[in-house]
Amino acid sequence: MPAAVPSPGPQTPQAYDTEFTLQLEKLRELLGTYLKTEDIERVAAAFLFSAEAHRGQFRISGDPYFSHPLAVTGILTGWHLDAQALMAALLHDVAEDTEITLAEIGEKFGKVTAELVDGVSKLDKIEFQSIEDAQAENFRKMLLAMARDVRVILIKLADRLHNMRTLDTLRPDKRRRIARETLEIYAPIANRLGLNNLYRELQELAFRHVYPMRYRVLAKAIKAARGNRREVVSKILQAIKARMNEATIEAEVMGREKHLFGIYRKMRGKSLSFSQVLDIYGFRVIVKDVPTCYLALGALHSLYKPVPGKFKDYLAIPKGNGYQSLHTTLIGPFGTPVEVQIRTTEMHHVAEAGVASHWLYKDDKSLSELQQRTHKWLQSLLELQSASGDSAEFLEHLKIDLFPGEVYVFTPKGKILPLPRGSTAVDFAYAVHTDIGNRCVACRINHELMPLRTELRNGDQVEIITAAHANPNPAWLSYVKTGKARSQIRHFLKTMQHEESAALGERLLAQALRPFEFTEGITDAVWDKFVLECGAKSKKEVLTDIGLGKRLPAIVARRLAAGIEMGEMTGEPKPQGPILIRGTEGMAVQLAHCCRPIPGDPIVGIIKKGQGLVVHLADCPSITLRGRGERAKWVDVEWERDSGRLFEVAIKIEAENRRGVLAKIAAEISEAGSNIQHVTMDDEHGIYTSLYFTLQVSNRVHLARILRALRHIPEVVRISRVRE
Repeated sequence: MPAAVPSPGPQTPQAYDTEFTLQLEKLRELLGTYLKTEDIERVAAAFLFSAEAHRGQFRISGDPYFSHPLAVTGILTGWHLDAQALMAALLHDVAEDTEITLAEIGEKFGKVTAELVDGVSKLDKIEFQSIEDAQAENFRKMLLAMARDVRVILIKLADRLHNMRTLDTLRPDKRRRIARETLEIYAPIANRLGLNNLYRELQELAFRHVYPMRYRVLAKAIKAARGNRREVVSKILQAIKARMNEATIEAEVMGREKHLFGIYRKMRGKSLSFSQVLDIYGFRVIVKDVPTCYLALGALHSLYKPVPGKFKDYLAIPKGNGYQSLHTTLIGPFGTPVEVQIRTTEMHHVAEAGVASHWLYKDDKSLSELQQRTHKWLQSLLELQSASGDSAEFLEHLKIDLFPGEVYVFTPKGKILPLPRGSTAVDFAYAVHTDIGNRCVACRINHELMPLRTELRNGDQVEIITAAHANPNPAWLSYVKTGKARSQIRHFLKTMQHEESAALGERLLAQALRPFEFTEGITDAVWDKFVLECGAKSKKEVLTDIGLGKRLPAIVARRLAAGIEMGEMTGEPKPQGPILIRGTEGMAVQLAHCCRPIPGDPIVGIIKKGQGLVVHLADCPSITLRGRGERAKWVDVEWERDSGRLFEVAIKIEAENRRGVLAKIAAEISEAGSNIQHVTMDDEHGIYTSLYFTLQVSNRVHLARILRALRHIPEVVRISRVRE
């Protein structure tokens, strides 16, 4: 929302008061159609309070600033919002742009009104590192307030609509930024809440400012085509009305020109020129009830031939925002595609006003399901918020989640779940329940076992197979589509990493403390003092930081030792013992990919910031090249005997290029008790070829046994272990 600016010139108090007195009378008249007298008086009091607070403030256009909250209130009265929302709309900039506080607003107009104003207000008084961080945090605050009360977003959308209508007075760069923000966030939110008219207008206004040249060219082309196609549209309209009369179906039939942004999106999505987009006109048939919708569909299909695969039944399976209609595409006169939507009057109300129909049509009983859907989506925002690490991540997940579902899949019990196009079985698992997603190991799609990364299609029946000890796989992040799945996977991995890092940090600190022998353990008092001095929140945070390489264990050990009285230390310093590596520690301990160490290899550990302990071969070139500066981060490590897990190792085999050699090598590897994880070969046609295997071995002795077996193959010339 544009900030208030100083007066561009003198304005008499009388002119100001006269202008807004007339506006107040108009508002009273409008509110009299649906509000009680006492509510109208409360709104009038907020009107006068806000007008006085904004006196002397002007918009960049030169209009009195109060004209903006008044226009926002006018938009909300069109949706018949209640008195609290209208008061909040009138006061929504008072707390930001004047000396009046939220506490004063709450005292004068009620706690609920003040909370609505707070939900819409920006976080101007908090310093952020960048504009992007501030924007992300503002969206997060607004959307969480919206999850508590949907009126917050209705006020914000009305605010954005008026700002978009008056965007021409701003600088071009600011216009583009606000328009792009509208296109990416506000228009999709309007769509998600079923506010179809608002959604279309926001898209059109944003399109005009983000791509001004494209908008002008397309508008000119539409204007030229309008005259050429008017006769065809009129002919189709008359034909549809005549067919409805013949079938004795009472129907309201209307034609509409598609919006510029919709045409532009279709041209871009399908790489079409404007002349190839034939269906720039659509038609609506509005009837009395659901059975009549299907009768009307049959009548239309007998009038014009339907295009196969272009029929969608949103009556049986409504969209996520509550939208219901029958969609069909017909081949009209001269081969022109004709898109027709068939719906009832109640469905038409929902399609145009969405969640705002709760206020606009209070007697409409069919809206209860829509309200439940909206409430469910708003609650999912709270889940995203709790799982997201920061505002930017929350905004990223929200953007993914805002685009409406286009794929409808079934659970084994027949329940329908809408998901975004491109969703996988993992997305489905998280949509059912977070625990199902975290524990899934496989899936059946239409009763057949399929990979978890399989993209779902309309009508698929999906069954998720879970295991009690399964955990999310980081690789899932590369193909999940929904914000919920992405945020829950990241949340789980972060939690696991912190738990494992804390355990590793404890081991590293214990190793660093071994030069000292304490008659008693480090007391809570010593830990509390250290935690306070270093600015950490808890002992666990310190241990996690050690495990993640953010703190050096030797320094922490010295500071802890300094906090213990000398009388508690006895004996000579004991030598530091090595940390034992099992290979099963998880994300806190990683085996370096550059040298792929396995049990039996001489190893060294390095604490890397943000990664924890990374284990390398002692002679790995990547650590010897770093020099003495890295030595302080080296940790003495040893392999634990019989860890019981398999480790990956890469080998290169040079062999004669003969038929059957690969089969012989694979047989020997299998005979030696190893699995082949991956195999590639050089694309050469000479006498010899190079084969690269990634094998699973238990230790260095196991690898030596495999290599001995491979050397007995006559065609094998040379074998070596690969280190990147």
